[in-house]
Amino acid sequence: MTKKFANHPGAKEAPAAALEYHHEEDSNPPLRGWPLVIASTLLSNSSALQKWLWNNAKFGQPKYAPGLDSSVPWRIKPDVVPLGETGPMLPLEEEYLITLKPADYKGRFNSIADYHELYKSGQATPLQVVETLLPLIRRDVGDKESKYAVAFIESNVEEVLQHARESTERWEQGKQLGILDGVPFGVKADTEIKGYVSTMGMKVDESVEYFNKPETETCWPALKMQEQGAIMVGKMNQHEIGMDTTGCNPVTGTATNWYNTSYFPGGSSAGAGSGLCAGLVPIAIGTDAGGSMRIPPAFCGVYGLKPTFNRTCSRATSMCVVGPMTSTVADLTIAYRVMSQPNPSDPSQNLLSLSIPPSPTTSKKTLGICRPWIARADPDVLSVFDFCLEYLTTKRGYTAVDITLPYLREGQLAHAATCLTEAATEAFARNPSDYLKTLNYANRMLVSAATHTPATDYLSYGQIRHTIMAHLAWLWEQHPDMIILTPTTPIAGWPISPGDEAYGCSDGNLSIKNMTFAWVANTSGCPAVTCPGGYVEAKQGEGELPVGVMGMGEWGAEEQLLGFARDVEGYLEKEGRKRPKEWVDVVGLARGVGKE
Repeated sequence: MTKKFANHPGAKEAPAAALEYHHEEDSNPPLRGWPLVIASTLLSNSSALQKWLWNNAKFGQPKYAPGLDSSVPWRIKPDVVPLGETGPMLPLEEEYLITLKPADYKGRFNSIADYHELYKSGQATPLQVVETLLPLIRRDVGDKESKYAVAFIESNVEEVLQHARESTERWEQGKQLGILDGVPFGVKADTEIKGYVSTMGMKVDESVEYFNKPETETCWPALKMQEQGAIMVGKMNQHEIGMDTTGCNPVTGTATNWYNTSYFPGGSSAGAGSGLCAGLVPIAIGTDAGGSMRIPPAFCGVYGLKPTFNRTCSRATSMCVVGPMTSTVADLTIAYRVMSQPNPSDPSQNLLSLSIPPSPTTSKKTLGICRPWIARADPDVLSVFDFCLEYLTTKRGYTAVDITLPYLREGQLAHAATCLTEAATEAFARNPSDYLKTLNYANRMLVSAATHTPATDYLSYGQIRHTIMAHLAWLWEQHPDMIILTPTTPIAGWPISPGDEAYGCSDGNLSIKNMTFAWVANTSGCPAVTCPGGYVEAKQGEGELPVGVMGMGEWGAEEQLLGFARDVEGYLEKEGRKRPKEWVDVVGLARGVGKE
């Protein structure tokens, strides 16, 4: 059946000059400690230095991209709409989704199915689970704060306990709402939850009006989880305003990568990555404008799904989407299906057709490989990627085809500049009289520089976006149902350096490198999933580092990507999944048999 889309870019191969990948080393000076403080202070007060930083980051380079002229249309948002039936939601009770892993399964993480069985068997109640969990995640208990709590920012404790009591009562009366009833989940600090201020990882300053306005509504994806009985236990830590990929936050504390505490958990959904790999919650809701729901899961050995643009809700952005991160593929599937239900009051989101798995009899399992691009990954990451690719092609029936992609260098610069420009706009909206006041030193530099993006450059970024989207559409005409396969990040973790956590850190070169593969899904609006693919030796600290493998699909192909994730999960099961040494068995603790 021919797929139908609204707002489709049209299928057109990019010009040959655009397909030549010319990698350039960046020259952004890395800063931390007092040099960062001094540089930030100077830049924040000097328009000339801000313009220098913008130019030094080469944000003006995309408009000179080969083949980019006035005949190329510009596109501000990647709002392609898959058309068709919008419901009903695919079932949550498929055998694969509710089957428990064996108790002795290597590297076993607690899943939604584990919590469901816990309540069904009567071994513990949702209230007992929450009472077990709150001491591990609360940030308002002074010197009694758990070492795991830095994954969170705040919890409305009485509200959480009330929801747990209500879930417990439903279970006692046999009126449970389904498989999610009583299952705890967290939500990133930038995502709207009624009664919470969306701090976005900033220092709360009550003199700024923004911090005195709790949200009046809950974001649709979180609301749908709550309607299924899932318990939102707290807002999760993040890299301040989502403007980097480390998770380093000198204000709220830096969430821990429990695989190796000498490395960052990744950003910006740092608390989600940390909390999932620690076992605190099986599900987290986050946002992703440049890999923020894929880089932390990759660094922390869990799963993340960046949906099609506007799939779960529409937002005032051209890059960012809301979606799930989980400990298992089954949980990722359940969370995605619940969060992506059509919202009658969201005229953009409710048009997207239901994502349906491709037919096993008529669709081909094809992997697109852009080899010069993948070669940017470090050798240890490439080793994990190559072994996984071999497994998929020899054991899971995939065929690998070589592809080329346009503007891989210029497009990444355009992506970064667009994200920063949108962040500057948001900063003005929060506090027009002093838009930098709420930000840390690193972000003051980035956001102030972004205020110098000319409209002509911004529109050239839209031309780059259109060209990339049209070329992707052309590739999917050549190879229907193809998944573009890459590592999630080209590095196996971001090492913490002395001084990083005092004032933050700014290393634009490594930030750009870390997003090498992630940004295309944001620019194009396509869905992408990251899966743990293996582990490598670390260069510092104790503990191996997880390596993520990522698949990107056509608009609306989330269910296909979830099937792909199950195939990659099979590879990880074969190789042996690993849990962090200090993983917490919340289910066992609630039953009185686990240990912290």
